[in-house]
Amino acid sequence: MAKKKILLVEDDNNLGNLLQDSLELKNYEVTLKRNGEEGLTEFKLGKFDMCLLDVMMPKKDGFSLAKDIRRINGQVPIVFLTAKALKEDAIEGLKIGADDYITKPFSMEELLLRMENIFKRLPKVENSEQDKFTIGKFEFDNSTRVLKLSDKSIKLTTKESELLKILAVHMDRVLEREVALNAVWGTDSYFAGRSMDVYIAKLRKYLKEDTSVEILNIHGTGFKMIIKK
Repeated sequence: MAKKKILLVEDDNNLGNLLQDSLELKNYEVTLKRNGEEGLTEFKLGKFDMCLLDVMMPKKDGFSLAKDIRRINGQVPIVFLTAKALKEDAIEGLKIGADDYITKPFSMEELLLRMENIFKRLPKVENSEQDKFTIGKFEFDNSTRVLKLSDKSIKLTTKESELLKILAVHMDRVLEREVALNAVWGTDSYFAGRSMDVYIAKLRKYLKEDTSVEILNIHGTGFKMIIKK
């Protein structure tokens, strides 16, 4: 089973390192950042299964970071880690869309149980409701079929948009040909397969403006969209 990816944003060096080490011992893959701005940049670059956010941080506080994350992804679980125990702060966090709120000091066992409970509640299927994605330097909105880079916008066709969406949902993971064909074309026939290859080529052409974005051919399996670092 693939490790779940956790974005941990915590400005306390000792606590951050302790949490990272403890979570990695429990088979999580943890990316640790020290302030809200770095946390947002990292979230845009990768695909995470959960965000653990300190509230009081330099440059961008945890509430502001969570709002930015929610604008990009409305489903990723968010847990606030905070020294504040005020009821108003808990309410603010829940209004933003936090899944949980844990007050320092806390035990590692408590944090792990809260994380596991959140993962248990999540649907087992891929998130198909999300429409807005950040792909490298691009902003992509499947609902309007617009792929935007700075002030330049490209209006995609329906099939181009649906294919780019499923690639974005599977970011950094292999997307099997059959899965893509059935999701976008409703069949995995030979002719649909040839058509999909043409659309993949078109998407590569659109995305080449950002050299960090790449759609890889995975021989005999399918495709994988990555953001090179």
